Amino acid sequence: MRYTGRMRILFDKTEPAEQALFREMIPGHELVFLDSPIRGVLPELATADILSVFVSSSVTKEMIAAAPNLKYIATRSMGFDHIDRAAAKERNIPVSYVPSYGTRTVAEFGFALLLALSRKAYAAYDRLRTDGTTDVKDFEGFDLAGKTLGIVGTGKIGKNMARIGRGFDMKIMLCDAFPDEAFAKEVATSYCKIEDLVAASDVVSIHVPLMPATQHLINADVLSRFKPSAFLINTSRGGVVDTKALVEALKAGKLAGAGLDVLEGERALMDETSLLGDDHHDVKEYQELVAAHALLDMPNVIVTPHIAFNTKEAKREIATTTAENLLACIAGTPKNTIPA
Repeated sequence: MRYTGRMRILFDKTEPAEQALFREMIPGHELVFLDSPIRGVLPELATADILSVFVSSSVTKEMIAAAPNLKYIATRSMGFDHIDRAAAKERNIPVSYVPSYGTRTVAEFGFALLLALSRKAYAAYDRLRTDGTTDVKDFEGFDLAGKTLGIVGTGKIGKNMARIGRGFDMKIMLCDAFPDEAFAKEVATSYCKIEDLVAASDVVSIHVPLMPATQHLINADVLSRFKPSAFLINTSRGGVVDTKALVEALKAGKLAGAGLDVLEGERALMDETSLLGDDHHDVKEYQELVAAHALLDMPNVIVTPHIAFNTKEAKREIATTTAENLLACIAGTPKNTIPA
C-alpha cells in the first residue's frame, strides 16, 4: 500500500550526522528523534506510523500493541533478533533490515582483536600504563603467517575476513550451511564441517546471524574440539556462543584466548542498573551477566562493547540504506524485508 499522507517516523537514539541525512533524504514527513534507546512502552509510540531502531532497542509485543498506527518497522542493523517479529506479523507490519554494511569494517575489526591477542598489544600497553614497567618475556606473541584461520559463516563479512587472512599469508578453512564453492576456490580452500574446522584451526572467527539454528552454535562440545592453543573471535552475535561454556573452556586451558565484540546478555551488561529493584528477571539473564563479567577479568580475553561496525563510513551506509528502506515502504514497495 502506498502512503500519501505525512508519516510520523519515530527514531530511537541517533547521532546528529544520521539525523541530518534522514532529514535530507526523507523530506515532507515528521521525523521524531528520541534521546535514548527504547527500553519499554513510551508515549511517543501512540502516534507513530513508522518505527526505526538500532539493536540497543528491544521492540516487544507490548511496544507494538502500544502503537495502534504502526505500519512499518525499520531496524538500522543487519541483525533483527531485538524485534518481536511474531507480534509484527500478527499486525501485518513489515520489518526491514540493512542486509549489508561495513562488510570490510567488521572484518578489519576482527583482525584488530586478533592482532591485539596474537601480539599482546593491549596487555603490554596496560602494564606500561598502570605499573610503568615492562618485561619483554611476558609479551611473547606469535606470527599469523602460516597459521590456519577458520571462518564460520561466509557471508560478505566472513568472505572479507578470509581475504584479509590470505593477505597475512594464513591458511583458510570455511564452514557454512550454504557453501560458495567459487569463493572457496578464490581463497584456495574448501568447505568442511564445523567440528573439523575448529579441530584444525589456530583461529576461529564467527560470522553467522543469530537464529534458532545458530543459538549456542559454539557450545561446550564444539569448544572441546578446539586446539588448546587456538583463539576464538566473535564479531557476530553474543548468543551464537554459549558464554558459560566459553568461560569454563578458558579457565580449563582448553582454549588460548578470545576476542569478543559481542556478548550473550550484553544488553544487561550495558545497563546493569535496570536490574535494581526488579525481582522478576530470569535466572538465565543473571547467569549470562556473571559469565560476561568473568570474561572481562581474564587476561587472555579482549572484550569490546559491540563497536565492530562503528566507523563513519559504515554508519553512513547504515543510515542511507535505512532511509531508502523507509522511502520504499512509504511508496508502497517495501524492500529488504525480513521473511516472517
